[in-house]
Amino acid sequence: MASIFDQIGGASAVSAVVDEFYQRVLADPALAGYFTGTDLDKLKAHQRSFVAAALRGPQEYRGRTMGEAHAGLAITAEAFDTVVGHLAGALTHCGVPPETITTIAAALAPLRDQIVDDQASAA
Repeated sequence: MASIFDQIGGASAVSAVVDEFYQRVLADPALAGYFTGTDLDKLKAHQRSFVAAALRGPQEYRGRTMGEAHAGLAITAEAFDTVVGHLAGALTHCGVPPETITTIAAALAPLRDQIVDDQASAA
């Protein structure tokens, strides 16, 4: 059985999804502030590597853990959910079938606890 990475079209598809995703996130006034001062080229490269590995592509993700990468950003549950919505929109825009998007969402859902800052969400 082909991996999700292969099913969606490999590295070029992951790259297209990441580019579309960041266009959406950076255009969202509720999220854009999280990326102030961020090297977006570096961030996109990390994101492509992470997504490819999460979809069982041939790449190995060698970046920081999700908790380390998002520490101190005060990411709320609402912001996390909004980002997930933008990811789903980017996947849809790039032609990924709904059932595959559901599988991807299920694979990424456990990361919520590592990314969301419960104190920020309670504020």
